[in-house]
Amino acid sequence: MSNAVDVTDNDFEAEIEQHAGLAVVDFWATWCGPCRMIAPILDQLAIEYAGKAKVAKLDVDTNIRTPARFQVRSIPTILFFKDGKLVDQVIGAVKSQIETKFKQHAA
Repeated sequence: MSNAVDVTDNDFEAEIEQHAGLAVVDFWATWCGPCRMIAPILDQLAIEYAGKAKVAKLDVDTNIRTPARFQVRSIPTILFFKDGKLVDQVIGAVKSQIETKFKQHAA
């Protein structure tokens, strides 16, 4: 069971862009090995930052509008939104970078 919430093209605006505070979105796909590698890391960060950050996952195979809108060309891509505005990103399964960005933006 994941600690991250699933978002779609249909509810992205309500769940992420209207969220007050930090929202972190993992753009992933079931066939993506590196995406599966970082999933447990994001689940753990969702627990550690509960109340400080909302962690969400968006499947790029079933939701094509949102990745196109944010020019996601490679997965995994993790986008960081603060009060609905895109403020940062990490491309690839780089655990240290992901953890650093959480610390930086959840403060």
